[in-house]
Amino acid sequence: MAVGTASAGPRATVSAWAPFGHSAFAVLWTATVLSNVGTWMHDVGAGWLMTELSPSPFVVAAVQAATTLPIFLFALLAGAVADIVDRRKLLIGVNAAMGVTAGALALLVSLDLMTPLGLILFTFLLGTGAAFMAPAWQAIVPSLVPRSELGPAIALNSMGINVSRAIGPALAGFLIVALGLAAPFALNALSFLGIIAALLWWRPPPRPAGDLPPEHVVPAVRAGLRYAWNSAPLKATLIRAAGFFAFASAYWAMLPLITRQVLDGGPTLYGLLLACVGGGAVAGALVLPRIKRKLGADRTVAAGSLGTALVLLLFALVPNPVVAGLASALAGLSWIAVLSSLHVSAQTALPDWVRARGLSIFLTVFFGAMAGGSLVWGQVASLAGIPAALIVAAAGAALFIPVTWRAKLGQGEALDLAPSMHWPAPVVAEDAPGERGPVMTQIAYEVAENDRSAFVALMQNLAEARRRNGAYHWSLMQDAERPERFLETWIEASWTEHLRHHERVTAADKALQEQVRALLRKGAAPQVTHLLSPAPALSEASRSDGRGEGQTKE
Repeated sequence: MAVGTASAGPRATVSAWAPFGHSAFAVLWTATVLSNVGTWMHDVGAGWLMTELSPSPFVVAAVQAATTLPIFLFALLAGAVADIVDRRKLLIGVNAAMGVTAGALALLVSLDLMTPLGLILFTFLLGTGAAFMAPAWQAIVPSLVPRSELGPAIALNSMGINVSRAIGPALAGFLIVALGLAAPFALNALSFLGIIAALLWWRPPPRPAGDLPPEHVVPAVRAGLRYAWNSAPLKATLIRAAGFFAFASAYWAMLPLITRQVLDGGPTLYGLLLACVGGGAVAGALVLPRIKRKLGADRTVAAGSLGTALVLLLFALVPNPVVAGLASALAGLSWIAVLSSLHVSAQTALPDWVRARGLSIFLTVFFGAMAGGSLVWGQVASLAGIPAALIVAAAGAALFIPVTWRAKLGQGEALDLAPSMHWPAPVVAEDAPGERGPVMTQIAYEVAENDRSAFVALMQNLAEARRRNGAYHWSLMQDAERPERFLETWIEASWTEHLRHHERVTAADKALQEQVRALLRKGAAPQVTHLLSPAPALSEASRSDGRGEGQTKE
């Protein structure tokens, strides 16, 4: 999986192969490539097996949907879990469960007991395992290499995915012909042993122990969604991702049927076409840095989208195996150009505290668009034919370039999202309030008349930062009696959540706050007040002397 974050240091001074100098990265990278080879063998075997069990385009496309739908359903939960629990133990457990599931699938196929519904179910279960593994796997990469080498690590992970994509499908095609349909499923089951062994060998650095208790899963999911909703860089990335993957899903869903019905080929040709996709993606990974330097992220994604549209048209209009192979290579190149650009844009939009959750939202959009697109294009192909479905998808891929153009990628690259830790510890008169809440924070500002318009505009940007870090019910009010006085107010769920807000403020947030302070009257520092809901004992006393809810004191 292509994971990581953009390096803060100068990339030109770091070798593209530098991450391999760290044994943990090298071992886990190798194990992941071998496991991904098994995954691609499963995908080829499942797609081809379904063409034998049920040749309906909709049912064949449902296999692709069963692979991607679990990411859409469970990635948010998985991201929250990955930010809370021991990621190494989580990955070991998930891979063990997936290995057992893959082994059971291989056994049923070898005994000729598999049904269309059973194949979809097993594929869905393996997809569920992948959904819980992906955010955790992405989140551990920064602990495998120094920050200066995260950029090369992203490229090497992309390369690994596409090396496995080049090997796995071709190997599966040959195995199906030589040993039967159960062979790729059996080897996929064995491939999980390698990654489990690598994870057992790896000893990650201990995560720093914080003073605050771990987050609970449901509030952690809400925090991730809240961050995404209030992050302009991440929202732009998600819009571009949905606009591309919904249409690119057409050839992934239709390729088994294109091979069998349009090209009149067998499993060997199917595996070779997928290998061409992988080979094109590997070539794309090699030339992508130069392409992105010349075009930038937005034009690179546009070029990849146009390339994908051309691929769909070639599959639809030129039923020739050689042309299909060339189109598949172009598909791989276009795919890696778009996916890499989107992934880097998502990574640079996220601070560390919400990284797994933010990436899980990206994965939800990615695989949700793939799953929904697969079902739609399968249904269109059932009603109007495979070529018609591919032509419509090509038109949509081209049309959505201008439709989504205003959602610019890479907006987070210029932001320093490291924790600033510049907020002073709040003063409390009693023992630590802990889970008491809600908590209201009020900040009073004094602004000269000439600076008020600029102040109000900056405060709207600051509001988004507050909301990203846990605030709700944010407001800015002006004093009717003293127009130079403004009062900023927001609510947080508990005192603990307020302290989390202290830890989450980034250097970019600090810079914005300094711009706000620069507009204040000279010598008029912001005045901060924290208000707590009454303690339970005080609330009970209030009710006992007639000052309960709905009553007022004379």
